[in-house]
Amino acid sequence: MKKIFYFFSLSALIVACSTSKSNTSTNNINKVPANPTTYAETITAENLKKELYIYAGDEFKGRETGEEGQKMAVEFIKQHYIESGIPAAKSDGNYFQDVPLEIMSAPEVMLTVNNKAYKNLDDFVSISSSKNTNLSTSEFVYAGFGIDDDNYSNYKNLDVKDKVVVIRSGEPKNNDGSYIISGTNESSKWSNMRQSFALKKEVAQNKGAKALLYYYPEVYAMAVNRFGRSSGRMSLANGGDDMLYMLINLDLAKTLVKDIETKEEASTLKANIKIDYKNNSEKINSENVAAIIKGSEKPNEYIIISAHLDHEGVKNGEIYNGADDDGSGTVAVIEIAKAFAKAKKEGNGPKRSIVFLNVTAEEKGLLGSRHYTDNDPIFPLANTVANLNIDMIGRTDPNREKKNRNYLYLIGSDRLSTELHNISEAVNTKYMNIDLDYKFNEENDPNRYYFRSDHYNFAKNNIPVIFYFNGTHEDYHKPGDTPDKIQYDLLENRTRLIFYTAWELANREARITVDKATE
Repeated sequence: MKKIFYFFSLSALIVACSTSKSNTSTNNINKVPANPTTYAETITAENLKKELYIYAGDEFKGRETGEEGQKMAVEFIKQHYIESGIPAAKSDGNYFQDVPLEIMSAPEVMLTVNNKAYKNLDDFVSISSSKNTNLSTSEFVYAGFGIDDDNYSNYKNLDVKDKVVVIRSGEPKNNDGSYIISGTNESSKWSNMRQSFALKKEVAQNKGAKALLYYYPEVYAMAVNRFGRSSGRMSLANGGDDMLYMLINLDLAKTLVKDIETKEEASTLKANIKIDYKNNSEKINSENVAAIIKGSEKPNEYIIISAHLDHEGVKNGEIYNGADDDGSGTVAVIEIAKAFAKAKKEGNGPKRSIVFLNVTAEEKGLLGSRHYTDNDPIFPLANTVANLNIDMIGRTDPNREKKNRNYLYLIGSDRLSTELHNISEAVNTKYMNIDLDYKFNEENDPNRYYFRSDHYNFAKNNIPVIFYFNGTHEDYHKPGDTPDKIQYDLLENRTRLIFYTAWELANREARITVDKATE
């Protein structure tokens, strides 16, 4: 009996060990990676069309920031995330991130120089939202072109902290007519209107100036029309600049600096300047919508897929539906989210977390995305791997020289990370073969699209970005941007490309590197 008992005990032990070894072996077998095409194919022209006809329909009244249509838009997006089982990004379970805004009216400004009063709009115009300020000084700093560049600086050995600073437009040239900064006959960013307007302000502000008076005759009339009256401009609430920023006309400029049209060297000059500035604004509320699919292995690394949810609203009784701008991007984000949700439900969720971020007030100056990056990042920017931003991917550019339809403009893919650009190219070659066009990615592109959509607020924080864009068309920012003009086969192709790119970024072993960080 003892022998029989020993035999069965040994047999049981062997079977148990064998079973245990078998289970361990099975558990250690690497899981076969899921095929992303299975999920990309759930993104269809039919679904995109169905959603966009609602989202960019007349009922949403053009999705004007803070208005009823925009509130309908955020509820529409939220419900899609709920129906897909995608939780809110915020820890409190709220899909909405409040974005406090102000609608600006023309400020009340009084300005005198040597006891002579100058008239708002006729002689000067405020071009930024500043905090209430009372300023009085007996001297100011003339800083020439207001440039601070590696090749040329007006601020060398110049202290402007808490000072009034006066500058002029343009940039310096050599005796042969070439530009000092570029070393060629091509001007630099310091002369480009889109960039110099902000660059020269940022330099003075970073150096602590109390006020900047900018003689820029080429754009003065335009600035008066845009900034000088109650136009409904918006800004982030409580975000008024500490520095006053104004354009001045020739009469005021010459009162301050007699030879301002030719004088380049910096100097400190005498003048009794008084400025009383009162900010007039009305507070409103708007919302970003944010949802997340948590990563299975690297949940604290984040890929953000973004699009702006707002548009132009109703003007003169006409609805600006914004089907392409940016209804196309919004429904693309929704469909990409659904595809990732299906993958997760089937046990093939991403290794890194995917954040779906629908931002408000892009049309008002990238305010929703700026609030996210500058004021209230839901997830640490240091842990944000990349931002894929979608803004207009439903139509074609009639001015594009190449006439093939199956294209997409990519902007920014190589600006911060060579690796991101290479991944994007490889993913496209493997799955979609869309003609990726980098026309607007050139650093000297006069359109400056790199600075004009929500990705820029991530890029300025050294987060690699790709901006997906089909270019403008005859209905850009017009009532004719309606769902019936969207080319849904292209919208499907482009959305799938972005999904594949996000899939690769989320599931690769190593986080992409930033090899071109800016200061």
